[in-house]
Amino acid sequence: MKYLHLLVCLILLVTSCKNEPEVTTVTPTMSASQAVTYADGFTITKYENYTLLEVTEAFPNADKTFTYALVPEGGLQASIEEENSKSLTELLTNRGVDAIIKTPIKNVVVTSTTHIPSLEMLGVIETLKGFPNLDYVSSPLSRKRIENNLITELGQNESLNTELAINLNPDAVITFGVEGENKSVNTLQRAGIPVLYNGDWVEKEPLGKAEWIKFFGALYGKEKEADSIFTNIKNQYLATKKQLASVTSSPTILSGAMYKDVWYLPKGDSWQAKVLEDAGGSYLWADTEGVGSIALSIESVLEKGQQADFWIASGQYTSYSKLLSDNPAYGQFDAFKNKKVYTFAKSKGATGGLLYYELAPNRPDLVLRDLTKILHPELITEDFTFFSPLDE
Repeated sequence: MKYLHLLVCLILLVTSCKNEPEVTTVTPTMSASQAVTYADGFTITKYENYTLLEVTEAFPNADKTFTYALVPEGGLQASIEEENSKSLTELLTNRGVDAIIKTPIKNVVVTSTTHIPSLEMLGVIETLKGFPNLDYVSSPLSRKRIENNLITELGQNESLNTELAINLNPDAVITFGVEGENKSVNTLQRAGIPVLYNGDWVEKEPLGKAEWIKFFGALYGKEKEADSIFTNIKNQYLATKKQLASVTSSPTILSGAMYKDVWYLPKGDSWQAKVLEDAGGSYLWADTEGVGSIALSIESVLEKGQQADFWIASGQYTSYSKLLSDNPAYGQFDAFKNKKVYTFAKSKGATGGLLYYELAPNRPDLVLRDLTKILHPELITEDFTFFSPLDE
């Protein structure tokens, strides 16, 4: 009876192991290439068999964290037996992940021009198969691919052509989050296409926005490359800040312009306001709370900003004459009278897309250098990248 009991236990043990294959995981470990130091909106946690990419702030005041499991193809995952692989999928599904993506991804659809520089810097722009409103793309490299019909037009962000997107069969669609129901996202997900939210636009710190290249690095298995690129951007940014440490003057700054009857300018917590401060400027609306833009009357802006030393980022305007013809009140600002107005609207792609909107959030080091050249020209000898003085 003793041996019979041992035999039954052995059979039960073998049966149990067969029915519930073990998926080996380890305690999350972070390496330098996975560390996220400036960005608040995402984290990367590496396990033995997969990586969790969590987007904690897809849009302002988001109350949901979006979790994506990145499972390497051809690496650890290839050595897992088929039955065990199914168990891994079940494990991740039970943990409530929003999507499981095999990495490195080989083709992708993105929906914001701010995503394109990351693909180019990582050397994977050839994987971009679709984009909404291609005219907004300004990069010469990507425009060449568009001209060669290598990137498909997908309509507008607000009404993405989901049928075309599904036909492209992308490994992932990268979108930006907005609060509320998104019908396009739901349609793509029902078709079995992973949709990932990228919240780079929510970041408040300039270097926080740039660090989202690590989001793409994780998807392409290029974590080390992404970390190296970001480190270079960070070092350039901090080097310019160090140059500014000896500056004693702090010129006052006005920003924005009228759209119809409303003047829009950056709020005090926005990255645009932060980089103006880092450039040694005194942005007159730095005390306003929140990110994005604040809407004001021209009378309100005149009252506070009429004597500002500089007017930086004057909307779509590229000349003083156009400013004055559109609204004579623009001529009342001291920055206008003293020819101290600077614009990013001259740097355009072949079809009118503005380089600033596409590249600036990814390269705050270049933005800071431009602004330092404007406010403290004795410190910078390099040419402007984004900004330039208005034409007459």
